[in-house]
Amino acid sequence: MALDVFLNTFAGNPLDRASDRRGNAQWLAEQLASPDSLGLALWNGKPLVEAGKDGGVQIAYLPPRVVSELAGGLEKLLFMGLWKDTAIFAADLGGSVDPAEGPLQGLGRFEDLRAIALKAPPPEAAIIATAKAMFEWRRRHDHCAQCGEPTLIKDGGWKRQCQACESEHFPRTDPVVIMLPYIGDRCMLGRQAAWPKGMYSALAGFLEPGESIEEACARELNEEAGLKATKVRYHSSQPWPYPSSLMIGLIAEVENDEAAPDQTELSEIRWLTRDEARDLLAGRLEGMMAPTPMAIAHQLIRAWVEEG
Repeated sequence: MALDVFLNTFAGNPLDRASDRRGNAQWLAEQLASPDSLGLALWNGKPLVEAGKDGGVQIAYLPPRVVSELAGGLEKLLFMGLWKDTAIFAADLGGSVDPAEGPLQGLGRFEDLRAIALKAPPPEAAIIATAKAMFEWRRRHDHCAQCGEPTLIKDGGWKRQCQACESEHFPRTDPVVIMLPYIGDRCMLGRQAAWPKGMYSALAGFLEPGESIEEACARELNEEAGLKATKVRYHSSQPWPYPSSLMIGLIAEVENDEAAPDQTELSEIRWLTRDEARDLLAGRLEGMMAPTPMAIAHQLIRAWVEEG
């Protein structure tokens, strides 16, 4: 039975991750050699896609033999899991030459994940995001954090192990709190100077060691805008493969509206009524832009608007 949760973009990966099979090298080799298995390719973080329904896109799946040859070894290969009984693998491709103009010519095109996230079926966007996050982690952890020696891929790509001290290293996910503060019938949005003109969004920051989700929310609100949180409630979460975060979406009631941007994280703030926030989401509020629907910040604003 499916979980009764709100699914943001990049959530809802439908694959059985089959983590109990990852350590079985023989079984993985058999699946990789099976003509029934499927593969996907990412080039410099961009997925290979093809035309889908209604002007959308979908994953351009490849035969496992092609994926194995492109990967050129376990270092660039990832066992994604199972779709029913079908094994899914991913290859991490790099370099300056587009493989879609070489060995993969005619089989699809590589597109930026942000650009196609809302054009792809949500489950497929989640599959791609999983592969992207894993490959980002692997590239950043090719040496042991204990002794500095090179590490090798193990368990279908889900673990790295040091050749020297045998320390095991597993994928990291960085938790980020992202929150919409409100008081009464008004919510507050902020913007950073580097953002596109008129863009406003929810506030966000990384969770620190020894800190609960609620405490991180309260700290970030105080640091960035001088607000004091009185109640914090959870809305939903979003895997965010840039490079490997989990966005924890919150709606926070604050003590008062005496806010001021810290001029480090935030350059400006705006308080909006529900009607103004509704107009913002609809693109009708002059001088302001909302986060795109693929962002959890958009969904937090929408959830708060629909409460009133």
